[in-house]
Amino acid sequence: MTHASPRVLYIDDDPGTVRLAQKRLERHNLIVEVALSAREGLARIDQGGIDVVALDHEMPGGTGMEVLSALAEREDAPPVVYVTGTGDTGVAVAAMKAGASDYVVKDVGGAFLDLLSIAIDQALEIAQARRERSRAEREVREAKDRAEILLREVNHRVANSLALVAALVRMQGQVVEDPKARAALEETWGRIVAVGGIHRRLYTSEDVRFVGIDEYLKSLVADIESAMTSARCHHTIRVDTQPVLIPTDKAVSVGVIVSELLTNACKYAYPEGSCGEIRLRCHQEGAEVLLDVEDFGQGRDPGAPPRGTGLGTRIMAAMAKSLGSEVTYPAVSRGTKAQLRFSL
Repeated sequence: MTHASPRVLYIDDDPGTVRLAQKRLERHNLIVEVALSAREGLARIDQGGIDVVALDHEMPGGTGMEVLSALAEREDAPPVVYVTGTGDTGVAVAAMKAGASDYVVKDVGGAFLDLLSIAIDQALEIAQARRERSRAEREVREAKDRAEILLREVNHRVANSLALVAALVRMQGQVVEDPKARAALEETWGRIVAVGGIHRRLYTSEDVRFVGIDEYLKSLVADIESAMTSARCHHTIRVDTQPVLIPTDKAVSVGVIVSELLTNACKYAYPEGSCGEIRLRCHQEGAEVLLDVEDFGQGRDPGAPPRGTGLGTRIMAAMAKSLGSEVTYPAVSRGTKAQLRFSL
């Protein structure tokens, strides 16, 4: 029993049966109300306060199946124990399929009422378990929604903070006279922009666990091209990406690697003062993502020392290792091609 005094509605057109049912069921601490027709019963259910329904099968002008059908269209309808006097088990099976919680077979002497009391108790317990499960699922959904809203807000604030830091670094780089210091600040700016772009994508994403790498890379390229507007030569960066969702932690590493590769290509691929094309490609191949950055400039000497501090190379190696991969440089007839392949 889930309530001290559950309220039962007995729907049956036989006054003698319902009077007997009232007396017998009230001995089991049940409050019993009576409806002598399907219409009367549905009207009482609509008023609320009914915990369980005992529903007779045979009634003038229709059957209990029609009541079950009507209850199926109502939200939070009480559970139903179907009462049938027919020997056809097909009626009971049909009632269960139509939504009844249980059934009992009516007999002439009224002995079925004890079975009905047990079936009512079980129906109440099942209904209570379903309500508790539904409430728990709703609470989980609400908690998940709150967490995602909070996480989006956090990512929004982090993105704004990183944008401010990037702007300050860029302003500092514009006033620094030492070329090496200026170059270091420009590289730092690019790395901050790459990470900030991830957070910007996350607070506008429907699922904060994943980032659409195609839109993210296009946004990253736009930021890098914006930084190149002050340069003497504006390289053309062509982007060819597929709409692939990748986990957020992997997206951070990919963004930093792409930022380093594009920045290096812009700085070193072509002779100073000349312009060229740089291609960024990112496609999914089965359970892997293949990403490459290619230019058609002077080429790369694998044995030559780093042109800068070498920090960018170490950063790319660390980021690639976190992806379970490495940045490779396949042989090409012209220019340089850097490639990264990692598993989703």
